[in-house]
Amino acid sequence: MELMTDQRFRKTMKYLRAFLIISLIGMALAAVMIGGILVYAKILGPPPLAVPQSTLFFSEDGTVIGESHNGQKRYWAPLDDISPLLVDATVSIEDKNFFEHNGFDYKRIAGAALADLKAMAKVQGASTISQQYARNLFLEHEKTWKRKLLEAFYTIRLEMNYTKKEILEGYLNTIYYGNGAYGAQAASQFYFGKDAKELTLSEASILSGIPKGPGIYSPFASAEKAAQRQRVILQTMVKNGMVSQKEADLAAAEELELVGEHMHPRAKTAPYFQDAVRNALKTQLKLDDRTIELGGLKVYTTLDLKEQEIAEETVDKMISKDSEIQVGVVAMNPKNGYVKAMVGGRDYEESPFNRAVQAVRQPGSTIKPILYYAALEQGFTPSTPIRSEQTTFRFEDGTPDYTPHNFNSKYADDDITMAQALALSDNVYAVKTHLFLGEETLVNTAKKFGITSKMAKVPSLALGTSGMRVIELANAYSMFANGGKKVSPVLIKRVENHKGEVIYEQEPFKMKVLKPDLAFVMTHMMTGIFDRKLNGYAQVTGSTVINDMTRPYAGKSGSTETDSWMAGFTPQLVTAVWTGYDKGQVITKTVEKTYAKNIWIRFMEEAHKGKPAKEFKAPKGTAGVYIDPANGKIAGENCPVKRLTYFAEGTEPAEYCTDHLNHKKEEKSEQPEKEPVTPWYKKLFRWAS
Repeated sequence: MELMTDQRFRKTMKYLRAFLIISLIGMALAAVMIGGILVYAKILGPPPLAVPQSTLFFSEDGTVIGESHNGQKRYWAPLDDISPLLVDATVSIEDKNFFEHNGFDYKRIAGAALADLKAMAKVQGASTISQQYARNLFLEHEKTWKRKLLEAFYTIRLEMNYTKKEILEGYLNTIYYGNGAYGAQAASQFYFGKDAKELTLSEASILSGIPKGPGIYSPFASAEKAAQRQRVILQTMVKNGMVSQKEADLAAAEELELVGEHMHPRAKTAPYFQDAVRNALKTQLKLDDRTIELGGLKVYTTLDLKEQEIAEETVDKMISKDSEIQVGVVAMNPKNGYVKAMVGGRDYEESPFNRAVQAVRQPGSTIKPILYYAALEQGFTPSTPIRSEQTTFRFEDGTPDYTPHNFNSKYADDDITMAQALALSDNVYAVKTHLFLGEETLVNTAKKFGITSKMAKVPSLALGTSGMRVIELANAYSMFANGGKKVSPVLIKRVENHKGEVIYEQEPFKMKVLKPDLAFVMTHMMTGIFDRKLNGYAQVTGSTVINDMTRPYAGKSGSTETDSWMAGFTPQLVTAVWTGYDKGQVITKTVEKTYAKNIWIRFMEEAHKGKPAKEFKAPKGTAGVYIDPANGKIAGENCPVKRLTYFAEGTEPAEYCTDHLNHKKEEKSEQPEKEPVTPWYKKLFRWAS
């Protein structure tokens, strides 16, 4: 009997030793496995925390004008910009031991397992904030063992590489609060119309209860269940010593004012401009579509909300509701190229095609200032005479004959000056100048002015037969307005990523591409289209808007059968306007031919209200001389019209006008005084355009 007992004891001890050995081996393997996992997690380093966020677009004054729109609102707020009350409420109800554990709350796990075992069902969760954050960042919300293991691994990586504050901040910015709101900031704005840092205890306790079941505990889903959940959270906060019972009772009794609207719905502000900004992010900054739409960027633009509103209202008022005419408007600051306003059409919802930056249309006579600047560089002056008469140009290289026509086929049949030719928009003068300079000269000069649209080397190029974009013309005229400095249209001043880091900042332009003296000479000539003195005997092209002007402007109009243009500037602002039919239909109605000029002057006048009326200042190297516009010579005291005209120093005329010397002789005569006779060719200027 004793022998049997001894054998059983030895056998039991043998099994026990085997069990211990196996256990030790298992524990060693488990330790090695856990160690391996930890080492692997460390080797992999910190997991990226980038999550989809809405990109916001700001106007020049910092107002949000729009955002990327994919049905979800996601804004990242630093933990310091989230109310401590919401932080406490969230930690209290979701993971009260968050600051003590290493990512896993083992007591809570054991308690949840016991509760589930008793109920024979999943009745209690045990996920920590770290685990939930890992799930929000990297995993689908499927209930599989693979997902749970991956969740645990990502939790380890988060805890190893990020502080508790960083993890908590990430969690509060990624949890879903229902109604398309991801994160505390979007939720605070949607439910209460305020930033997350402004939440009260009552509001914070309501919000912190929603993530458990957005379709159940949202106050918009069930006010009763939301209130029940709120009371549970408040009592948890009392139990955890975060608030007093009195504070909890007051918060529970507080009547909340719910908003139920996102702060930045898909904005209707400057939709054409916003599209142009998105395109600039792609083409200039080389950002991909996903980054633009979901990268949480903050894009600070150049848009002036007041000027944008003026532009849109002016277009709406000036163009008849019955007309199918379309429009493109660009307003720029000539000093830095900042685009202040943009209208790309009359109805974005009906047609998002942006006629301000996409449509390539014939600019007509608005190209002449660029041509004449090239002529100034080649020795022309505002007084350079060329004969204006019907002319057919014949070419030896096989190019077809070309006969340009003035408006209504009216010609001076005499010499006219460059200043006159510009003010009256004489086409013969322009073509003769163009051919004299060489057809490639205007093409190359247009490139110098920042025009990238293709230009055809043909005689008619002087009359604007090669298309360009509205924004290109506004940019070109900016170089006149700023004294010859290079600018390019700027839509974006600065871009920040979701961390607030600046990833792009506009550099100022410094290079001069035009001669300042000649740029000013050209600018001053462009004031001639609004000259009241000239309008007394010749119909300048800006005559129809002179009475609406309250300050000095320089500019040029242009027209073809299918396009109507007006572009001009002050030292502070450049604006270009195009009107026409999308399909190139001929503009036949007189009122439709006036739209561009009327939109331009009304916009410029409204945009300048409250701003000083600045003159165009003559730079060094220029000389101002009073000349007789009829012949470009220095005006004598008897000349009926004297116009101050600027020249590059050393090129001003030396010859005095002698056409009116007979006036004094007539005064000494005993004969009755007669009205001076206006030469017949000058009368023709009344109809030139």
